[in-house]
Amino acid sequence: MHLHILGICGTFMGSLALLARDLGLTVSGSDANVYPPMSTQLEQAGITLCEGYSADNLVPRPDLVVIGNALSRGNPEVEAVLDHDLAYVSGPQWLAEHVLPGRRVVAVAGTHGKTTTASLTAWLLESAGLAPGFLIGGVPRNFGVSARLGDETAPFVVEADEYDTAFFDKRSKFVHYRPEIAVLGNLEFDHADIFPDLAAIERQFHHLVRTVPARGRLLVADQEPALDRVLEMGCWTPVTRFGVEQTSAWRIDCEREDASRFRVIHTQGDTDEDAVVDWPLTGVHNARNALAALAAAHGCGVDLARGAAALARFETPRRRQELRGEIAGIQVIDDFAHHPTAITSTLEGLRAATPRGRLLAVIEPRSNTMRLGTLRDRLAACVAAADLAYWFQPPGLDWSLAPILEASPVPAVQFDDIDALVTALVDEARPYDRIVVMSNGGFGGIHEKLLAALEVAHG
Repeated sequence: MHLHILGICGTFMGSLALLARDLGLTVSGSDANVYPPMSTQLEQAGITLCEGYSADNLVPRPDLVVIGNALSRGNPEVEAVLDHDLAYVSGPQWLAEHVLPGRRVVAVAGTHGKTTTASLTAWLLESAGLAPGFLIGGVPRNFGVSARLGDETAPFVVEADEYDTAFFDKRSKFVHYRPEIAVLGNLEFDHADIFPDLAAIERQFHHLVRTVPARGRLLVADQEPALDRVLEMGCWTPVTRFGVEQTSAWRIDCEREDASRFRVIHTQGDTDEDAVVDWPLTGVHNARNALAALAAAHGCGVDLARGAAALARFETPRRRQELRGEIAGIQVIDDFAHHPTAITSTLEGLRAATPRGRLLAVIEPRSNTMRLGTLRDRLAACVAAADLAYWFQPPGLDWSLAPILEASPVPAVQFDDIDALVTALVDEARPYDRIVVMSNGGFGGIHEKLLAALEVAHG
């Protein structure tokens, strides 16, 4: 069977391609934006990539076309699929019909931290010898791939996105997965291109809650008012809370300011068990992600002591506080943060773990929500933990960054040319500095350009 995927270099669709290949299907795909790490991963897997969309990409005629949610009517390849009456389906529906049946599904949802938490959960299950399957919107470095089938008797971990499914299915992706265990890590407004307000997203999260069986489990973060409102709409599944509240069944107590060492306390009835985690990640947000993963893995039979020990061997997923290189003591770190809350959390975590040098924040506001300017009033404050802020105005951003620079709590500058931005960073950087590049796109290959320029100037 030949499966052709439109939007194959998206994190979800690229992962889907790997699963289809592992099922023995012939897989090809097309995308307008082909860039690492997904393009590299697909090419290494022997999957044929077509750059750009065209009816010619559908020759020879595939048996089934999977259409990503970034594609819409008017796209030449979408129009060819419809005109030639080709069979087509959305990615989440294909996953639900061809991979998930018969599996114990663990779905990880939330505005932030889904990729890290899903990666952590898969790693904890792997460390316990369970050989899980997974589909994650990034590349977990402990595995080297973003998706795999795993043992058919083992749990399957899926990053559960609230974004819409396809141009012909406007439900959130996660309603297709029907998990036995669902992690609700946090919830705030995002995806302003498809949701009018936070209440609309809460309604979609409640649709997910409705699909979790009574024999299953909802793992819900504390101190999240939006999640409380979701549960108030109705809940038919046992709820376990995690976070920092004393009343939560799973909670953390950070023993270091940067949260690289923390204690986990798990309460069951009248009994407490605890374990200390000493690991390479920083930030309270990541400690909470780890806590959620420990609770999810525990629901699959992984004891706390084993899970806590495995966290010490966890490697961040690609593009999540990923060290891309170090030249003359200057680190270049890549992070996917693109929402004010995520930018704040990332910088605060790194600030606490950067005692000697400075933190240089480089931000490209390119997500759909950012392009609409919905959260721009929160952007200035989100760089407070940095020493310097470098803002890049991408093409298509039709509002000015000037007010953000004026309100910035730290010195801030703006660029619309990547080469000029790289030059400025190289001129400014000195040993022990950390340059943190934050974007949810390829950012014009800035990481490689920056490392090359640092090598010339400081190597």
